[in-house]
Amino acid sequence: MYEIGRVCMKIAGRDAGKRCIVVDILDQKTVLIDGETRRRKCNTSHLEPLPEVLKVKKNASHEEVVKVFKEFGVEIKDRKKKTLGTKPTKQRKTKVTSSEKKEAKPKKAPKKKE
Repeated sequence: MYEIGRVCMKIAGRDAGKRCIVVDILDQKTVLIDGETRRRKCNTSHLEPLPEVLKVKKNASHEEVVKVFKEFGVEIKDRKKKTLGTKPTKQRKTKVTSSEKKEAKPKKAPKKKE
């Protein structure tokens, strides 16, 4: 029932309702999937096989799966790639000494008595 290239619909989990392709068969109950879903191993009870079987080689890369899905008529959005160092860092507040506070304060003009 589940062979490499089988188009399936994910019916459970965060990616439910999205189409995927079986890229590898790991054992009787788990397969490796990729497509509109995240590339990961998946329990076969979480998949609903569709009648289509696409030509994909075993352990095909995500780019190859995207190309096959395009030919099938399904557009897959680009994933955001994580890069190191993109998270903004917090700037630390430096301690201000009492002498610096005195220098920073503007002097007030004396009040005039009438």
